[in-house]
Amino acid sequence: MTPNEIAQKIHSVPGRGCIAITGSGIQAVSDLFSEPGASRTILEVIVPYSRRALDEFVGVSAEQHVSADEARLMAVAALRRARHLAAGDVGHNTLFGVGCTAAVATDRVRRGEDRAHIAWTDGTRSGGASVWFDKKERTRADEDAVVSIIVMNSIAAALDIEERLDLDVLETERFDELD
Repeated sequence: MTPNEIAQKIHSVPGRGCIAITGSGIQAVSDLFSEPGASRTILEVIVPYSRRALDEFVGVSAEQHVSADEARLMAVAALRRARHLAAGDVGHNTLFGVGCTAAVATDRVRRGEDRAHIAWTDGTRSGGASVWFDKKERTRADEDAVVSIIVMNSIAAALDIEERLDLDVLETERFDELD
């Protein structure tokens, strides 16, 4: 399955939501908007890129912004925003929130690993994944491609779509599913 095909599938099922992305994963947004029907699925995309913007979006000041906990906070805040934006709409479509926080390849020296944490929730169910990259083997674009796949797969999971994009994680990298 290609990103275009999963985007078509996402747009073909009932359900809408908000996506919050910081650090990486923005290709997923482009993939979603490249296919007709995005207005049926996406209520809002937000990129709270600075620390202050992210703190304001989630409502707390995190000790570690690139963490599974922060991704979960982002997903909950995105769902809260989806509920606000969908208030009064007719129908009983699933609402979802997706949060993605990442520290990927950069042009400066950064302590710590290149990594990303993605979470989703529909208010009842939740999930997501974390990935730690091999800095020596991937470019920023390579890392963003992987993060974007996880974002797309998270939206698919939130909407009960069985199909997933194939994830190319190297033997020197780590991938964990979030509970």
